[in-house]
Amino acid sequence: MINLQDIRYVRLGTRDVAAAARYATSILGLEEARRRDGAIYFKSDRRDHTLVYFEGDPNDHTTGFEVAGSDALEAAAAEIEAHQLPVRLGTRDECAARRVEEFVHFTDPSGNGIDLVVQPYASDRGYVPARAAGITGFSHIGLRTTDPVRDETFWTGVCNARVSDRIGSAPLLRIDAVHHRIALFPSERGGVQHINHQVEGIDDVMRAYYFLRENNVRIVFGPGRHPTSSAIFLYYEGPDGMVYEYSTGVRSIVDEENYQPRQFPFAPSSFCMWGSRPDIAEFRRP
Repeated sequence: MINLQDIRYVRLGTRDVAAAARYATSILGLEEARRRDGAIYFKSDRRDHTLVYFEGDPNDHTTGFEVAGSDALEAAAAEIEAHQLPVRLGTRDECAARRVEEFVHFTDPSGNGIDLVVQPYASDRGYVPARAAGITGFSHIGLRTTDPVRDETFWTGVCNARVSDRIGSAPLLRIDAVHHRIALFPSERGGVQHINHQVEGIDDVMRAYYFLRENNVRIVFGPGRHPTSSAIFLYYEGPDGMVYEYSTGVRSIVDEENYQPRQFPFAPSSFCMWGSRPDIAEFRRP
């Protein structure tokens, strides 16, 4: 089994790197960390970086997860090959671009790009926000899935993810105590569906709501509260239609042995207990 230790970064292609960078700093509130070969790196916590925009296809998305070391990486690559999924070892230049010592890249059964990385770089200092958004760090991703049952089996059978809850056939998966680091939402294609940053409290969520409205950023869901994770949230649209989320108060599951995943119907109330209605395609699917 592939033991995912942490979620590290998301890499996103875009046709307009400069515009995406302005959004990442002035709207998201991330810190620009560096520029390399046309790519721009952003920090949101003590990790070296958590978001990269690079010049390329806006549908080119990769999510990086950390594994324990070289032996674990070799075993993971063999496990992926055994499931007949495309996998390759990263080159030295690609490792330098990702700020890691080693990695392998593969695509999951829905075609989502995944990096498994060894020794990702840490930062020698904390995150300095471009604006006072209250961000405490990059926390989770939503991935599109063309077959949620099949992909749940992959992430929980081949990898160490555990189901915290399900909304219809959409599983919310944890790899540590946090309620979910990966959420799989039914779709007709693969790709990153949304990117979550945690903020300090509800005041930051509400300040963001008014800030985004004043700056003509399209809000697609919220403010609201998830009955699954208990998090108070706000979703909004970024470059190339990517959805970003601020949330706070996500629950932790510490009693693994006695926890039973809950089944929620695929209905608006399962996404928001306050009554907010999503304008997000994957949250409206039957």
